[in-house]
Amino acid sequence: MPGPFSRDDVERVAQLARLELTADEKDLFARQLAGILAYAEQVGAVDTAGVPPTSHAPGSAAPLREDETAPSFPREDAFGGAPEADPDACLFKVPRVIG
Repeated sequence: MPGPFSRDDVERVAQLARLELTADEKDLFARQLAGILAYAEQVGAVDTAGVPPTSHAPGSAAPLREDETAPSFPREDAFGGAPEADPDACLFKVPRVIG
């Protein structure tokens, strides 16, 4: 059984994800993630012997339908209002968001 999710664990994950967190955020996320892991352990402890596996809860999903080919959104309309779009290449130029 793993121990609680520590602040060091949060710092390691934040570093891998390139996130800058405040001390308060690290403490908060450590508590929240420890709670999630504790709940997962509770769920894992439930005896499911004899319960058939399902892909979804019975009655909770609409019946599946067959795929049907349909016309797509006209390329001119999709690219018409986009600045610096290249409809032939199917590209939009967007502002840089990483580094």
